Amino acid sequence: MVGIVAYGGYVPRLRLARKAIVEANAWSNAALKGGGKDERAICNWDEDALTMAVEAARDCLQPAERGQLKAVYLASTTLPFQDRLNSGVAAEALNLGDNLETLDITSSQRAGTSGLIAAARTAAAGGGPLLFLTAEKRRTRAASPQELSYGDGGAALLLDKGPGIAELVAHESKAVDFVDHYRGDGRPYDYTWEERWIRDEGYNKIVPPVVKALLDKAKVKGADVTHFILPCTIARVAAGIAKKLGMPDSAVRDNLASAMGEAGTAHPLVMLVHTLQDAKPGDKIVVASFGQGCDALLFEVKPEIAKLAPRLGIKGFLARRKPETNYNKFIAWNQVVDQEKGMRAELDKQTALTTLYRKSGMLTGLLGGKCTKCGTLQYPKSKICVNPNCNAMHSQEDQPFADMPARILSYTADLLTYSPDPPQHYGMVQFEDGGRLMADFTDVDVGKVDAGMPMRMVFRVKEYDPARGFTKYFWKATPAAGASAG
Repeated sequence: MVGIVAYGGYVPRLRLARKAIVEANAWSNAALKGGGKDERAICNWDEDALTMAVEAARDCLQPAERGQLKAVYLASTTLPFQDRLNSGVAAEALNLGDNLETLDITSSQRAGTSGLIAAARTAAAGGGPLLFLTAEKRRTRAASPQELSYGDGGAALLLDKGPGIAELVAHESKAVDFVDHYRGDGRPYDYTWEERWIRDEGYNKIVPPVVKALLDKAKVKGADVTHFILPCTIARVAAGIAKKLGMPDSAVRDNLASAMGEAGTAHPLVMLVHTLQDAKPGDKIVVASFGQGCDALLFEVKPEIAKLAPRLGIKGFLARRKPETNYNKFIAWNQVVDQEKGMRAELDKQTALTTLYRKSGMLTGLLGGKCTKCGTLQYPKSKICVNPNCNAMHSQEDQPFADMPARILSYTADLLTYSPDPPQHYGMVQFEDGGRLMADFTDVDVGKVDAGMPMRMVFRVKEYDPARGFTKYFWKATPAAGASAG
């Protein structure tokens, strides 16, 4: 027996109006006009699949749970590194220690659900608690239908032995090399085949037998399913399959297409987290995922869900939104256009891997120091306590700062420094329990930053080295929930 113990989610706050995409591109493709409603979630320039996975994990985990984890799995088709363990970076950012298993799962739209099945088997065999993460940030060609339908987001699930808040009752899988789309090696964009063929030969023929086999295995009737999750942007496919399997119309979950778009590999679990935020004890949840075959999982919600501490989840992050209508900003951030960045951007951004390794706790995990003599907190950690009344030598133990509330002491909005989203905001932040950091700010609005403003730290892209393909990460300060300039 294995179950979900806790969940978390993340959706970037920026929402690009689809109308802006249509207005920019309908001159060349009039068919886009039918997709100009609502909005899609887009990453800020300093967000990617890895940073979203970390934020989803922070939403999922309680501080006491971090030291108990035995494994971290990360599923995505848009991981920043092809040959570096992305789940290892996430574990370092979350300060989970190094006595744990880490695994990246990729190369399929079913990576989220197939990885979840593998993770559940590991946890059931005693390899838990296990943190399963998934996130997706897919690039799209300008004026493509995918530019309208895709969206960015991530989810996190904590798995362990026992029923948890939602027990995994059964799962079923089928592998079929049905290529509805693909992305070749070194190619930035997906290539997609004809929609009607995908619907008729793909979803409608591959998914129903797998879900039926799942229900038969669990001895559950379609009419008993409370929530049916099937990410699909083709209209009425999920509802048609549910009807074929005898599920009530009310069971078909909103695919969140109008609110955020479809987050690829992550979307089945994004929808699962969204569903768990509504679920009641006894509910039966079927999660189906399509991509070179089909995965289907059946969960039964347990009474423990009522005791789960509140978290933002997908609902909370969907509510935390900022409308964006500047389409040019979106295509510039995603390197769809070759933008002139000016001389100030022409710096060599090579990362010294030796320093990154030696200072990984400080740089990736935002670990500072706490003096064991006087209790003074400081960042970065040093050999001598900064308290002038102490100055003890070699007295500091590791002190995590990432989850500590902070406030702005001073700040600058700089139009001379190069930034993908000018002006560049940065300044001194004072942590609630002590310690200061000169930090970049992110997700701030021009004219709405001020001294004393509550902030929280977030794991983001610091800069990208185009000459070597290396992404450098660090922590930035962002307005805390409900914060405003005073």
